[in-house]
Amino acid sequence: MVPDPAPRSSPSTLDGDGAAWRVLVAASDADAPTPPGLSTRAVVLRLAAGLVAVLVIVGLLATFAAQWLAEREAVNDAAGVTDVLADAVIQPALTSALADGEADAAEAMDDLVRTHVLGDDVVRVKIWSPGGTVLYADEPHLIGRTFELDEAQRQALADPATHAAVSDLSEAENEFESGTRLLEVYRPVWTPDGRELLFEVYLPYDPVAARSADLWRGFAGVTTSSLLLLVALTAPIVWGLLRRLRGEERRRTTLLEHVVDASDAERRRIAGTLHDGPVQELVATSFAAEVAADTAGRRGDAASATALRDVGNAVRGNIRVLRSLLMDIYPPSLRAAGLRHALHDLAATARTRGVAVEVTLDGDVLPISEAREQLIYRVVQETLRNAVAHAAPCTVSVRLRRDGGDILVDVGDDGPGFDADAVARSRPDGHLGTQVLLDLCARAGAELSLRTAPGAGVDWRLRVRAADPGEEPR
Repeated sequence: MVPDPAPRSSPSTLDGDGAAWRVLVAASDADAPTPPGLSTRAVVLRLAAGLVAVLVIVGLLATFAAQWLAEREAVNDAAGVTDVLADAVIQPALTSALADGEADAAEAMDDLVRTHVLGDDVVRVKIWSPGGTVLYADEPHLIGRTFELDEAQRQALADPATHAAVSDLSEAENEFESGTRLLEVYRPVWTPDGRELLFEVYLPYDPVAARSADLWRGFAGVTTSSLLLLVALTAPIVWGLLRRLRGEERRRTTLLEHVVDASDAERRRIAGTLHDGPVQELVATSFAAEVAADTAGRRGDAASATALRDVGNAVRGNIRVLRSLLMDIYPPSLRAAGLRHALHDLAATARTRGVAVEVTLDGDVLPISEAREQLIYRVVQETLRNAVAHAAPCTVSVRLRRDGGDILVDVGDDGPGFDADAVARSRPDGHLGTQVLLDLCARAGAELSLRTAPGAGVDWRLRVRAADPGEEPR
């Protein structure tokens, strides 16, 4: 008996020893069928998602690149400004008294710095001794204090050069600074008597942020326009390829249907040949053997009569086997016999192969359109063949019922089952009949679901609309 249906929105996963429904073909609009995997909407959404992802990645890279370039340019500019200030303003005003730490020299330097150095472009000035003592600072609380020089400051004194970087304001010497970042530049200067001091200035970081924003806008504008131009140029190509792929998919489906139709025609020809030839000859042979047996009996030849009757019985047994085979090769026409009779014929054929089949049609299922009858017949035919081939001996339940405006066809067996992931991965292209069913369900806008697991039997479910608007049943 087929288990109760799971909700259509249930996840397509296997749970423990049981199994959940796995939708192999999702229901869609039958008036505009799209082969699985080639949906225009899906392709467009994927392209759009890819474009958005590229834009996000490029935006992040542009942000980092703009920040790095802006800082690099700002540091170079700050180094140049510091060299000019050091050579043109500070070094000519240096005195031995300042190097000795005299207060009057520091005051004179303070007047010079506040008049010619400090401003919007320079926010802090310090002059250090090689030992780490602050000889002058525009912040008076720092004058006379000693701090340990960092590696870059010592390197600037040991190998005279201008060093610039983004400052670390968490250090003790920067306790009076505000904000989070400044540009720090230092270089050596010399007093008239040749003593080496370290000149340090701090510049605001705001120009770096502004320059970074300008660079980012430039990168983003060029990149976005390039991507949009690329999309505009490739969209017709992608659209053309998509149409060709969809056309190839439709032709493949049509070819598969023609193959199945040709197979049905060949089955019909073989069945007709067997019925009109060997079967009729065997019937005649059985009659002849029966007549000969009666004749031998009237002559009193009991042994010959018995032998001839055995021959007749054997021939009639072979006739029954052949007629069962004819039913399997080509069942009665669906159009002539109707869906109910055709399904029972399929069940009768399966029973000769060791499969117990129970067919149930709820009273409100029929009538339906011929197209839906053909789809239902094909689904039941293929699933029964699978049960016979892979699950016999077993019991199969076939049930047709209505569910609102849909018809549900449930075919379930209690056989060994299998790994449903294999079907989902392969879309079983190696099994012609099942692949045709998948394509037919997709073209008809029907939903085909599978529930199975090793040792849990196999349940197939077809969900199809009972009728489209304006459609007449048979």
